[in-house]
Amino acid sequence: MKKLLSVLLFILITQAIHAQKKTSAGNPVFQGWYADPEGIIFDKTYWIYPTYSAPYDKQVFFDAFSSKDLVTWTKHSKILDTSNVKWAKRAVWAPSIIEKGGKYFIFFGANDIQSDKEYGGIGVAVADEPSGPFKDYLKKPLIDKFHNGAQPIDQFVFKDKDEYYLIYGGWRHCNIAHLKKDFTGFIPYEDGSIFKEITPENYVEGPFMFKKNGKYYFMWSEGGWTGPDYSVAYAIADSPFGPFKRIGKILQQDPKIATGAGHHSVIKNPKTDDWYIVYHRRPLTEKDGNSRVTCIDKMYFDENGLIKPVIITNEGVDGKLIK
Repeated sequence: MKKLLSVLLFILITQAIHAQKKTSAGNPVFQGWYADPEGIIFDKTYWIYPTYSAPYDKQVFFDAFSSKDLVTWTKHSKILDTSNVKWAKRAVWAPSIIEKGGKYFIFFGANDIQSDKEYGGIGVAVADEPSGPFKDYLKKPLIDKFHNGAQPIDQFVFKDKDEYYLIYGGWRHCNIAHLKKDFTGFIPYEDGSIFKEITPENYVEGPFMFKKNGKYYFMWSEGGWTGPDYSVAYAIADSPFGPFKRIGKILQQDPKIATGAGHHSVIKNPKTDDWYIVYHRRPLTEKDGNSRVTCIDKMYFDENGLIKPVIITNEGVDGKLIK
């Protein structure tokens, strides 16, 4: 008995020491099939909101993950599901979240509509906490039609000073629309239009935008999401409306690490100059299109403000508190 207790004590001590030495999360950052991750910071906490990667009819909910240090992640299960969004039946995709007025708004795609004759599109849900529970905000889709050829999916909410924009679109078309302050609809542009197309060369889906040193960095995914060549490219402009001229790819597969690296987001530590790219990829052991995992790697800029090609890793990023 004493020998057994000694062995158990040794194991516990070894595990404790190993846990203390863990300085990075490794990739993937959490277990499970998850894709299209949006990373964001709320109250000195990192959050990731991904798509649950499964056959479309099983994609009826969102989980979220939070971390204080980028290393240890806590799962928040089913922060939104279709029981709270009566019009959404399947293919609940690519959440994009923003805080406004003490409320948290998630924009999401649902139903994978293939034409204006089908019901679905982009919806909005709201909660009092970033962990939910989220409830349908409009009781109907915010966008339920194709505009400029863009399938109403892959939405991203972009805040520019005090204005909010929805950037979205699949099927190789991307639109930007000016959101009303209460997120119930859109503000027409001066020419009377609602949806302005900003599609750059090779755009497929998965738009993301951030601002750095007064410049607008527009990023998107290229290739097919089930294939190994899924990737991310970008452009830079002086306005969120472009024009966006493609500069090149900055995220793609490494046949020694993983394939299908794409549909991403970007986080900047507000207290440092650390930039992170949050994305999904497919393990080398997997061939199924839905076998996607969420990863984080560092993102760097050169002296001209151009994004350097991202090196995807198994180690991931070092822990970093937001002080």
